[in-house]
Amino acid sequence: MKTTDFARYLNKYLTRYLPDNRGSSPLTIDSYRYTFILLLTYMEETQKISVEKLKISDLTYENTIDFLNWLQEKRGNNTNTRNQRQAAIKGFVHFLKYEYPDYLNEYQKILNLPVKKTRQKEISYLKTEGVKLLMNQVDLNSSNGLRDYVILLLMYTTGIRVSELIQIRVKDISLTVPYTLLVHGKGKKSRYVPLLKRMIPYIQKYLMSKGYDKSEKLQEILFKNHMKQAFTRQGINYIIKKYSTKARTIDKSLVPEDLSPHKIRHSTAMELVVAGVDLIYIRDLLGHVSVTTTEIYAKANSMHKRQAIEAASKEIVPEEDATWDNNQNLKDWLKSFNRC
Repeated sequence: MKTTDFARYLNKYLTRYLPDNRGSSPLTIDSYRYTFILLLTYMEETQKISVEKLKISDLTYENTIDFLNWLQEKRGNNTNTRNQRQAAIKGFVHFLKYEYPDYLNEYQKILNLPVKKTRQKEISYLKTEGVKLLMNQVDLNSSNGLRDYVILLLMYTTGIRVSELIQIRVKDISLTVPYTLLVHGKGKKSRYVPLLKRMIPYIQKYLMSKGYDKSEKLQEILFKNHMKQAFTRQGINYIIKKYSTKARTIDKSLVPEDLSPHKIRHSTAMELVVAGVDLIYIRDLLGHVSVTTTEIYAKANSMHKRQAIEAASKEIVPEEDATWDNNQNLKDWLKSFNRC
């Protein structure tokens, strides 16, 4: 089958440029791959251009806008997802500028597309009482109780992302003073985060129960599921759902129904902000590229303070609004390669 220029350059972009030139992680590449599966679906269904005939010249400014709107109107994607798909397309277009500069004017128009603004949602997180209630639901004497307890404890006290949690190996934990965890973050950037002294007995007990306290086990993944394999995001989500459901039978007001790994990360950040920790230290702990991202938590804390003051003074002053997804075709190939 004759290969089009679109298929040829997309193959090179995903299999060579992203991993070799950009050093992108398998998770990032998989996200980009899925974006182009959706783009191909859009081209087939809406523009009536089959995968076998799709060319670079079909990647126009108008088609890009229509594709992004299609994601929201036909697939029901939210604005954040739309912006992530747009970023993937822009990355490919940046690559095409140098590899295939025949359509520079069209490329530039696509690159100049602004991201769609989203309304800032109120940050949902667990307060101290909610964290205690959640942790109290773990039975340390059950078969996986200690494992689950250490997982939740690590997530809350370090604020690590779920993608970072499932990558931890035994060798990444240092149980000599000062106690630290080596976290392998986004963009292959690593950082050390401190481990609280009161966590160490639980971690030591967990390592001994799994035989991870032996030197030949240093390369082992720290947390494994019932199949003796590294956890997936879905596996960690299942654990959180399991215990949050139990906690909510006791007090629904303390634990959000949609509690997730990211909301636990929010909880860590908000707890640090409330404690008065400098935003620079919070940025370094969470692995944010810019302190601007961290500032979201400080703003949220200010909003909560304002709400508290307004609630206390509502009898005195009137209410006031705050002013603040065999290579028979390209689509099958995309679906089959780079499974993470």
